[in-house]
Amino acid sequence: MTQAKKHNKTKYLFVTGGVLSSLGKGIASSSIAFLLKQRGYSVSILKLDPYINIDPGTMSPTQHGEVYVTDDGAETDLDLGHYERFIDESLSQKNNLTAGRVYYDVIKKERKGQYLGKTVQVVPHITNEIKNRMKSLDGEKDFVLIEIGGTVGDIESLPFLEAQRQMNYELGQGNYLNIHLTYVPYIASAKELKTKPTQHSVRQLMQYGIKPDVLLCRSEHTLLKDIRDKIALFCNVDEDAVFEARDVDTIYEVPLFFARKRLTETILDKLGIKAKEINLDTWTKFVKRIKNPKYTVKIALVGKYTKYEDSYKSIAEAFIHAGSINNTKVELDMINSEDILDAKTAKQTLSEYDGVLIAPGFGSRGIEGKLHSIKYIRENKIPFFGICLGMQCAVIEFARNVCGLKQANSSEFEKNDQNVIDLMADQVDVEDKGGTMRLGAYPCVLEEGTNAFAAYGTAEISERHRHRYEVSNQFREKLQSKGMKLAGLSPDGNLVEIVEIEDHPWFVGVQFHPELKSRAVTGHPLFIDFVKAVLKNKKQNEAE
Repeated sequence: MTQAKKHNKTKYLFVTGGVLSSLGKGIASSSIAFLLKQRGYSVSILKLDPYINIDPGTMSPTQHGEVYVTDDGAETDLDLGHYERFIDESLSQKNNLTAGRVYYDVIKKERKGQYLGKTVQVVPHITNEIKNRMKSLDGEKDFVLIEIGGTVGDIESLPFLEAQRQMNYELGQGNYLNIHLTYVPYIASAKELKTKPTQHSVRQLMQYGIKPDVLLCRSEHTLLKDIRDKIALFCNVDEDAVFEARDVDTIYEVPLFFARKRLTETILDKLGIKAKEINLDTWTKFVKRIKNPKYTVKIALVGKYTKYEDSYKSIAEAFIHAGSINNTKVELDMINSEDILDAKTAKQTLSEYDGVLIAPGFGSRGIEGKLHSIKYIRENKIPFFGICLGMQCAVIEFARNVCGLKQANSSEFEKNDQNVIDLMADQVDVEDKGGTMRLGAYPCVLEEGTNAFAAYGTAEISERHRHRYEVSNQFREKLQSKGMKLAGLSPDGNLVEIVEIEDHPWFVGVQFHPELKSRAVTGHPLFIDFVKAVLKNKKQNEAE
């Protein structure tokens, strides 16, 4: 039996998942972290992913959802977006680790002879590397939540679970808890909930030497006491530590649901910590506005990865935040840019929307559809928001149809003498695609009198980037002479960060990714202002 060790300042909460993937470990971890922070504790969250990619930077969004970028330029799993949105703190390279990164670092050490001729093995070398990352915030926070990706039973997760088992032993009782998220399906034909998948999942976890202390049972139905008692009995878990994790209307309601079930009180009690008071008034009002908004607007997101909604997860969440702040429900529809073939289909597709966002992305596929969309939006005075590639497409469309540069394009798609978008100078000789873009937070200076300046309310901002191409300085004067404002520049004036068009309800394109800094409750200035402009324009159109 694990013996109690000396008191550890940092308490560790390990979150694993069983039965099936995509149960919501990220939301559960974020919610628990948020509730602990609201009680006055300092928290952080780590995501450990078992795939062999060093990071998700080279993965298609349709494979793994969006790539989330931190201030320090880490390309990470999208769950870090949930973490930041819930706990309202910026995370870093420390907060995401993949199996690929672990093996890569261990192999580099082996090549340098740092293991002194020893045979390098999964145990202890790989597991030690994982544990070192698990302990990277030790002593800095009151609580560190560690979410282990994948599903218990997956072969690739085994080194991470073995590291968790070792950490349990090394930390000792009272310094950690194991939280396991499972699924309790409802069989309609039998009209009953089935606990067997949860039992098998816990049994599998215990075969790895890990005993769950708390069970979160995801289900579409209420788990009555007799079901929870049965799960507790067969899973060797205290009856008061079996919690239902029922489906709710919005992910931002999950912390309130867990609070009503007194989840964090149970966690703290098991760690021998007296729970501090908690105030959820602001969050409760935020959720109420999401669920019961006064207004509604329809916004189209035109992109090329629309078959998988997680490709634009942060954008969708930013609209929820901005909608709540504007007391407005944003009905966001994903439109595949490849389906917009010409001016006619652009009109047919977009005429019913109150606003349009042209999404980020890479490559030439679907670009002409974005350009047709932007032309229709610009000419018909529909509020427009372009992000990264969306902003670059706005510049290309303006150059072609307003400036008379009929061959205007990006050198990413076609190299010619009218590349209004071109490769950054320091990217010309880059061959490795992973982690070599302009990544992370960079400063930007705003021009007074612009929509961007009005939205931020300040002259200097910092936003996160992920791109290789920029507006070509060769064409800046031409663009400006025809009415395109360079509303935001890098501090040295060399890079265009924001473009706007005058005589338009709201037409803003940004080179960076503002969605990555949108937080629950407070939102992001540009998304808030865009939704506000969309609502105002809709009211004016209805009044005419």
